[in-house]
Amino acid sequence: MSHQAQQAREAFGARLRDLRKDAGLTGRALADLADWQLSKISKIEHGKQNASEEDIRAWCRHSNAEDQVPDLIATVRHIESMWLEWRRTLQTGVKVRQQRSLSLYRKTKVFRVYHPTVVWGTLQTAEYSSAAFRQMVDFFEIPDDIDAGVAARMERQQFLYHGDHRYNVVLGEQALHTNIGGPDVMRGQLDRLLASISLPRLSLGIIPMRSPYHIWPANAFIMFDNRMVMVETYSAELTVTQPRELALYAKAFALLHRSAVYGRPARDLIAKALADFN
Repeated sequence: MSHQAQQAREAFGARLRDLRKDAGLTGRALADLADWQLSKISKIEHGKQNASEEDIRAWCRHSNAEDQVPDLIATVRHIESMWLEWRRTLQTGVKVRQQRSLSLYRKTKVFRVYHPTVVWGTLQTAEYSSAAFRQMVDFFEIPDDIDAGVAARMERQQFLYHGDHRYNVVLGEQALHTNIGGPDVMRGQLDRLLASISLPRLSLGIIPMRSPYHIWPANAFIMFDNRMVMVETYSAELTVTQPRELALYAKAFALLHRSAVYGRPARDLIAKALADFN
């Protein structure tokens, strides 16, 4: 769990503790009323354990604070959304996750995207996306709706050509060489990058393998305006909204941007990778 999510859980626990105290209940008394172990009360109040929605209803019922239930449940759902396991997010397949992102992309004016090892989804060909989704379906053992997921991802690419969106994308040179789908797929993907690099809404930078880094390379992330960052790991998708953390990601992106090359040098790196797959 992220530092931000843990802070939110601790603040939520303190709020529940205040409700208990306002009702004149000790931890032992609430535990007896709810038929819980006393340790459960302590863990929830100190942010060491999640409170389920049923826990919240019982807590409020015994604390004479049932009017607080809707807001508390909304809060705990927000905390849970800060760290979503991929297995849960993708439990019905990849299509729903791709469709859910459309609204977010539609609202965002400025994107800052960093991916050190693969081509970012909005710049992918259908064949590359299909191969990447195949890996996800197999790895997470989720329903196979790859064709629908690819169609939804391709729909997202409309924002590259329409509207007032601005895409600032930095890829590691490794992303040009990571073999997703085989040589034919990679040739098509690299051709797509060469065609996309001149799009007016896109600033595409490549960090050469020998370029000096001004900050260590880490997980891929996408920054949506100045309001949210999504970070992907093998197990989960982390959503960051705390201003202090957003500022760190903005600073990290600026440092990664300094290491990247643009224009003709970026084209040369893509062309070199393309030649390697021929």
